[in-house]
Amino acid sequence: MGCGRKDDKASLASSQIASFSHQPHQPPSTPASKEVWKKGGRMFSILLAVHLALLACTLVSSGAFEKIAVHDYDVFFLLTVMMLIVIIWIIFYLFGTSRCPDAILCKDSHAGPIWLRGGLILFAIFSLVMDVFKIGYYSSFYSCLSAIKIIYPIVQAIFVVVQTYFLWISAKDCVHVHLNVTRCGLMLTLTTNLAVWMSAVTDESVHKAHSKLKKNVTEEIFRWLMKAGMRSSSAEECNCNSQICQIFKNGYFWLYPFNIEYSLFASAMVYVMWKNVGRFIDHHSHHIHRLKFRLFRRTFFVGIVLGLIILVSGLGVLILYEVQVNSSTESSKKSQALTMYYIFNIVCLGLMSLVCIGGSVIYRFDKRDMDRHKNPTRTLDVALLMGAALGQYAISYYSIVAIVASTPRDAISALNLTYALLMIAQHTFQNIFIIEGLHRQPPKEDHKHDSHQKDLYGLTFVNINAVSLRVPDSGSTLAPSTASGAEAIHPSDFVRSLTAPKKMNWRRKFLREISMFLLLSNIILWIMPAFGARPQFDNDTELNFYGDSMWPAIVDICLPFGIFYRMHAVASLLEVYIMS
Repeated sequence: MGCGRKDDKASLASSQIASFSHQPHQPPSTPASKEVWKKGGRMFSILLAVHLALLACTLVSSGAFEKIAVHDYDVFFLLTVMMLIVIIWIIFYLFGTSRCPDAILCKDSHAGPIWLRGGLILFAIFSLVMDVFKIGYYSSFYSCLSAIKIIYPIVQAIFVVVQTYFLWISAKDCVHVHLNVTRCGLMLTLTTNLAVWMSAVTDESVHKAHSKLKKNVTEEIFRWLMKAGMRSSSAEECNCNSQICQIFKNGYFWLYPFNIEYSLFASAMVYVMWKNVGRFIDHHSHHIHRLKFRLFRRTFFVGIVLGLIILVSGLGVLILYEVQVNSSTESSKKSQALTMYYIFNIVCLGLMSLVCIGGSVIYRFDKRDMDRHKNPTRTLDVALLMGAALGQYAISYYSIVAIVASTPRDAISALNLTYALLMIAQHTFQNIFIIEGLHRQPPKEDHKHDSHQKDLYGLTFVNINAVSLRVPDSGSTLAPSTASGAEAIHPSDFVRSLTAPKKMNWRRKFLREISMFLLLSNIILWIMPAFGARPQFDNDTELNFYGDSMWPAIVDICLPFGIFYRMHAVASLLEVYIMS
């Protein structure tokens, strides 16, 4: 294929680059026909992604049931082929496309921030550990399993390593060669991550359902349900009796939440890269703000301390909940665990809602301008926040309807109703606060008064009246200095230079405290459902109202979006903290 421009930028090789270099404030104009084909190239890659996603979704959902003649190794085979194709394309991009002359004329400074890439690496490490556990688990009874079940985690580990390296070094690229191949490759990568995510969510849901069935029914009925319903034939034929096998099995199921978040983080970064293919950035309007992450500077530590208290308390509640609900068969223990869980979440969600309202009020007094420049990363962040929140909204509204329509009502039902209402309010107020923060310009230093401040702060005492006598108000005396390039100095400027920092900093400090408290609170609200604390399955109100088939299906579909919302909110709040 070479490095020639064989797609929608073929006729713009020299003229656009020249105009781009000589006139950076005006991005090169593209002819109408080229712009039409640019949209056509995007549409082709979107259609490719939609068809692959539908195929993967069909296989993954069909493979979850034994009655359908689609087995889990069919799903693993499809995912393995998709990951191998993506690995080949990434290698071609790194050693072919990105090394072509004029391949990357500019970079998007907003794409792939360091905290997002750092989170991606953290989740990638846990995903690799999960793959090691999977390999160990399936190797324990290799003789009675299909070879694809061992090949799949090996290929997935390679895929995670290659993709993480690719996103670390290329997340900011705006590619201008091999445009259609790059668009299709990025869409294939995005679809593969979503397919892996769907497979992981399905496996986790099936595992949770099996665990609940084992706890609530006899062994004979459980075996009958497994034959009639969800996939389990390999578990019946290949018994995992050894202790090391059980460790591998439980280990990789506990690590599924990290792999799920890795797939979603990677999908978001790949989508931004896809939006930046063929994009020219106006560097005069596309400000590059080099912000420093200062965790323990210019803060009162109130947000960090309160957030850590919530985090530690939540971990204690999670441990007690798991012990009392999953290990005990007494209904009183289960009621105590649900009461403790709801009270903690009500307190946490209530504080978070109040803090978000306070932060939105502070933004009303913020003098910073709104950032209205084109920013695909911010657009995606807002869309993901609003879209992922729909999952928790759905669960909360279903719970509200079930609680209000059911009788009799007890204390747990009242706590559940309060919990559902606060969950809706907290998501709404937090989205408003985060979106406001993402659309604010970063703080700018007032360079006009920097030299004046240094002189004034160097003095032990400053007599403002004396200064005002030496600097007349009329412009006649200041004319020579002004004509020679110096700025006219007014006494009020000195007063503002002394008082402005104090007026500016209190808002920034409060916004930082609020962002850090919300960040830590969202972490524990992500950990609790991701690692087993799911009262939706343990509270009988919704189960009795909607039935044993409808309610688990609603939770299984909506809860992964709610879990993803929390982790994405953590990344967005970290950005708001740094921008404050």
